[in-house]
Amino acid sequence: MANVSVFNMQGNEVEKMELNDAVFGVEVNENLVHMAVVAQLANMRQGTQKAKTRSEVSGGGRKPWRQKGTGHARQGSIRAPQWVGGGVVFAPTPRDYSVSMNKKEKRAALKSALTSRVEAGKLIVLDELKLENVKTKDFAAVLKALNLDKALVVLDSMDQNVILSARNIPSVKTTQINTLNVYDIMKYSTVVVTKKAVSNIEEVYA
Repeated sequence: MANVSVFNMQGNEVEKMELNDAVFGVEVNENLVHMAVVAQLANMRQGTQKAKTRSEVSGGGRKPWRQKGTGHARQGSIRAPQWVGGGVVFAPTPRDYSVSMNKKEKRAALKSALTSRVEAGKLIVLDELKLENVKTKDFAAVLKALNLDKALVVLDSMDQNVILSARNIPSVKTTQINTLNVYDIMKYSTVVVTKKAVSNIEEVYA
């Protein structure tokens, strides 16, 4: 089992902690991690774009002028794509961009992402993360003590003081166990997890 240091909010090491290899010590499957990221980004797309083709715009029911003898190029409808107000060629239509992955693949991808952070030394465990008031300044002080810049903070519960204090820092995102995902783990350079959250993750995914 991998041993990691547990820090307090002042950035001091207080103890060592063993991580469960079933979650934090698996063989990293880069293909599954890539699939999970692609799926999440694809599922975020709304797919609601729409433009009208020549069959959907109004007007243009008759030929604008006769075929021959006018000196103009021949035209069949004023709603053809080359006319102002005409339809769009190959216009976008609403579609579903979603990509599916089965549960085993999702779990394996998440474990691979967490393991990659442990192997890179980019997983920091805190004994606890508690703030008495909603203050961005106080949360920033914790980040500075841990020498962090871009971080994903995984909480064991909905702590409004921490969540609201971190909200105004653009390089930080807070999440809980039930919303933890591969994309966020890979996007942020460091993953900060509370000691209790580590136990919850191991309980859910081991």
